[in-house]
Amino acid sequence: MKKVLILIHDKFEDMELNYPCFRLIEAGFEVDVAGEKEGQVYYGKFGYPVKATKGFDVIDYKSYDGLIIPGGYAPDKLRRYESVLKIVKYFDDAKKPIGQICHAGWVCVSAKILKGRRATSFFAIKDDLINAGAEWVDKPVVVDKNLVSAQTEKDLPEFMKAFLKLVNTNL
Repeated sequence: MKKVLILIHDKFEDMELNYPCFRLIEAGFEVDVAGEKEGQVYYGKFGYPVKATKGFDVIDYKSYDGLIIPGGYAPDKLRRYESVLKIVKYFDDAKKPIGQICHAGWVCVSAKILKGRRATSFFAIKDDLINAGAEWVDKPVVVDKNLVSAQTEKDLPEFMKAFLKLVNTNL
């Protein structure tokens, strides 16, 4: 069975985690949500609780076919974990699909995978992506090699179509 990993921390953007999760399950993927500790419950910006099925430090992330990083305030916390940066870097080096939504670009900035890449994000972190060496594109969704980026939760349908196409092509 195909597997996708979603990263989580408190104050994630509820729709940016839940929509991809349900869409992936519908498409026949096994989905795991990784947080600091397996079993820990995290709360979205609007209070929706989600339990981590795996922990950052113990997960066999190399067994996954794709990675999604939701936005919200969680990316600012996620990028502080060396284990998260190692996971993101692995996916990029392995050319496995990475989906970043909204503020999730911060995690990719900290993992140093954006130099020379085209990407989009929520407008407030545009300068951060540019300063990391990315060409920021003002489009709802941008695909550059294995990276799929989206600006906001309004772009989730187009984002998931692009991510699913990429993850299914890579298998």
